[in-house]
Amino acid sequence: MDLAQEVYEIAENIPKKETYGLISQMTRAAVSVPSNIAEGSGRTNKDFAHFLSIALGSLFELNTQIMLAERIGYIDNNQSADLQSKADRLQMMISGFKSRVEESIDQPVV
Repeated sequence: MDLAQEVYEIAENIPKKETYGLISQMTRAAVSVPSNIAEGSGRTNKDFAHFLSIALGSLFELNTQIMLAERIGYIDNNQSADLQSKADRLQMMISGFKSRVEESIDQPVV
């Protein structure tokens, strides 16, 4: 949620001509991360692992969009590095969590 909020705040400074382009892509990818985690949490572990994979994909997508925004000059190097660092940490956390969820899929219920 924090990363999505930060993406929205940074998107405010991207030119309005990108409203239906890069801004839309970045904010949708950022919102997709917590949304998929939330949706998956109410499902079976197998489905949850799938939703965590989707969240990871959205993070990779967001990282690409952040790099593009920096290359175009819409965000500066410091903003880009900060967002990418946060996204990378979140990717590691979700990947570890996904591994644990996947391990529990084949475990017998006691």
